[in-house]
Amino acid sequence: MKLNPLGRTGMMVSELCLGTMTFGTQTAEAEAHAQIDLALEGGVNFVDTAEMYPVNPVSAETLGNSERIIGAWNAQTGRRGEYILATKHSGAGMQHVRDGAPISSRTIAATIEASLKRLQTDYIDLYQFHWPNRGSYMFRQNWSYDPSAQNRVETLANMEDCLEALQREVERGTIRAFGLSNESAWGTAQWLRIAEAQGGPRVASIQNEYSLVCRMYDTDLAELSVNEDVGLLAFSPLGTGLLTGKYQDGAVPEGSRKSINPELGGRHSPRVYDAVAAYLEIAGRHGLDPVHMALAWCRTRPFMASALFGATHLPQLEHVLKSVELELSQEVLEEINAAHRMHPMPY
Repeated sequence: MKLNPLGRTGMMVSELCLGTMTFGTQTAEAEAHAQIDLALEGGVNFVDTAEMYPVNPVSAETLGNSERIIGAWNAQTGRRGEYILATKHSGAGMQHVRDGAPISSRTIAATIEASLKRLQTDYIDLYQFHWPNRGSYMFRQNWSYDPSAQNRVETLANMEDCLEALQREVERGTIRAFGLSNESAWGTAQWLRIAEAQGGPRVASIQNEYSLVCRMYDTDLAELSVNEDVGLLAFSPLGTGLLTGKYQDGAVPEGSRKSINPELGGRHSPRVYDAVAAYLEIAGRHGLDPVHMALAWCRTRPFMASALFGATHLPQLEHVLKSVELELSQEVLEEINAAHRMHPMPY
């Protein structure tokens, strides 16, 4: 398992990261603990969660349970020091958390303390803001995105306020590094600029959706990542399971994400299945497993720090871990690029 730099923090993270958003809904605690064991055994040193997890569905009753499950593993094994742990502070509008209050210096310290308690640890390696208070074009909002109602002065003042609060947490030793999620190039650039001007933790990473069927990161954010050493933590690198091929021809496997969320968070569309078919055809023609091909392709991207994957059950995790053995040929990469040109932005 290759290790990549986590920004300029000095930490090194595995090219695959264990996502935990199903821990506590689709994945029971015992199986979740077995997944952590197996991931670490397979060379993964990076685990990602969030205060609002689990999902499918998000509910007030299950809020924080993914962190609690990880915390129970930490307490039972005493192995907290063996991996990089990332979690997230929910943004404005999440009514189940702080009545939808925006992220600010008034929320940061208490939210970190609550996560530390659930995680049964003294520190968080990477503390991320789950989405910007001002909103985001992620999650299919790009089709009607309009930033004209944003208040630049308020946005920048909030960033300054948050960085001051985060710096206090760094000094207290509760967090080691700061990351963003569902962010834009402009937003990330402002966080970097303000940190350089006034101090505070420098952005180490951006956790945005990225896969063969979702490549919005490839232009402005790619340039920012490479020039500013801010790595991408790619979530949904398998397109919420679409790239496995399991949903082709109208199939809905029992217990799958699509059986719970038929629209797959807005990813379900006639065009996406044509795009997936193109990638499946490439994999089949070259004798490649489509899961391994999709994850191996992520590793070729110049801005990639780690690809986050979720596994409902252990066999899925075992299968994903084998992807690190595959290196894609130039011929396959060229065919992938051709398929992307034929099927851009399928959802």
